[in-house]
Amino acid sequence: MSELRFVRLGLGEEAVDYQEAWQKQREVHAARFEDTVPDTCLLLEHPPVYTAGRRTTQAERPLDGTPVVDVDRGGKITWHGPGQLVGYPIMKLPRPVDVVAHVRRLEDALIRTAAEFGVETTRVEGRSGVWVLGDPVAERPALGGLALDFDPRLHDEEFDPRLNGPEYAPSNAGQRREDRKLAAIGIRVAKGVTMHGFALNVNPDNTWFDRIVPCGIRDAGVTSLSYERGREITVGEVLPVVEKHLRDVLEHADLAPRAVGAPEPPRAAATA
Repeated sequence: MSELRFVRLGLGEEAVDYQEAWQKQREVHAARFEDTVPDTCLLLEHPPVYTAGRRTTQAERPLDGTPVVDVDRGGKITWHGPGQLVGYPIMKLPRPVDVVAHVRRLEDALIRTAAEFGVETTRVEGRSGVWVLGDPVAERPALGGLALDFDPRLHDEEFDPRLNGPEYAPSNAGQRREDRKLAAIGIRVAKGVTMHGFALNVNPDNTWFDRIVPCGIRDAGVTSLSYERGREITVGEVLPVVEKHLRDVLEHADLAPRAVGAPEPPRAAATA
């Protein structure tokens, strides 16, 4: 693959409005399709915003009517904001496009990044993104005085953790020693070129996630590098490490198209 160009679009006090960044993605996407720019990764922070992928249900949105930006990526609803490093790799992939392989490469780069900060992460089957695994279920503290065998999130389809106190809040998953997502991934591929990308929680206020059902997952939560390490880690510290691993993974990837023996599945995207 050709060299990957990084563009630091706006961080900290220069955080970029989501709609403005989305338009910038479209412009770079069009230029990449025409081969007038190389593969490009936009790196930035956003002011606080909720965005909903195509599979988001009404029941997963904020209960108080907080505005949500509906976007054309795959996956469900998530939050972006200060303390979260967002990356939009806009890259031309070979045909037939292998969306899953692209997601796996992004996960690899983020897993390596977390490891440099002493945080062990992994994938979770059926759930994209980068995760910190919790304790075995039998070793976790009880919720609300109830045994975990009776955790209502697992047995009551109408249970809504947002209405039942902080013990169920996604931001408190670390205290409950549950699986918790460190980085979300949601992409779109159009004309063989990727859009959208990843959001890595460095040191955000994760209580923003408590107003939604993050990525549509009710039985796990969210975390950050700072929380897992018990010290303040800044986006500025993480930025060059992310760039290093994205460059290493994406520039050296084997992009040979997969063997096609059946009709190609829809190329929408991966979950948030």
